[in-house]
Amino acid sequence: MKNRITVLVAFCLLLCTAAKAQQTVKLYSGKAPGSENWTQKEAQMYSDLFKTEVVYNVTNPSLLVYQVPTGVKNTGTAIVIAPGGGFQSLSIDREGKELAEILNKKGITAFVLKYRLNKTQSNDPAREMMEKLKDRAAFEKSSLATIKLAAEDGKNALKYVRDNASKYGIDTKKVGIIGFSAGSTVAMETVLENSVDQLPDFVANIYGGPRPELLTVATPLKKIPMFLCAASDDQLKLAPRSIQMYNKWLEAGQSVELHMYSKGGHGFGTGKQNLPVDSWETRFEEWLTLQGFLN
Repeated sequence: MKNRITVLVAFCLLLCTAAKAQQTVKLYSGKAPGSENWTQKEAQMYSDLFKTEVVYNVTNPSLLVYQVPTGVKNTGTAIVIAPGGGFQSLSIDREGKELAEILNKKGITAFVLKYRLNKTQSNDPAREMMEKLKDRAAFEKSSLATIKLAAEDGKNALKYVRDNASKYGIDTKKVGIIGFSAGSTVAMETVLENSVDQLPDFVANIYGGPRPELLTVATPLKKIPMFLCAASDDQLKLAPRSIQMYNKWLEAGQSVELHMYSKGGHGFGTGKQNLPVDSWETRFEEWLTLQGFLN
């Protein structure tokens, strides 16, 4: 019995240590520029529709920092993770924290980005978003102002990582960003509409739906390898945008890799469905190794 208690105490201490390793960093001192008058309060809930935790009404953008654990070799690579949620919420676990923990084990410092979102009028942001998506063109148009603010949050996240690289043991030439669904718009804004000195070193889009206008923006001269992954049976019918972005990168002579699964739907993230799409994280790891970011 004594041994069992000792083991239990040790396990609890391990969990506490892991929790303390996570930090929250505010991206702006004071109120974020452009949304100073926003009064909504950030909140979190479990979404029955998404089957995961979601964060909504974000007004003060921040980064959840996951440092490489003790005992794991630090590769010097850092990744900013932009969860999706249609700019109405953030799938904070399945498209954020869980991936951060996976990357940590590979020696990557991960930063989960909580970027600014549309104001939620109900207590169910996921269902509210799905209702608005019935007229996608109108929803995307009405969300443009918020998207621009979220894009600034993405750019400032990359700047923070590089400015604090020595603090986390990061190589400033190995800083990338990955976006899920709406988060891919945030990610691609940092690639296609950003200052040259703040461009990421690599980018990944998971069932991304970057706003159509981004497809017309010229690719940067800097070589930025891209990883894309989606499912053909995406309920939001966003798979074609991944193919369009793949073609855009290929035609520009940029390094690009695309994985299009026949089944998987939209929003699979780190969830498991007993389908081949469950292995996308392994494909991503292989790609990072090939590109020299896990060496």
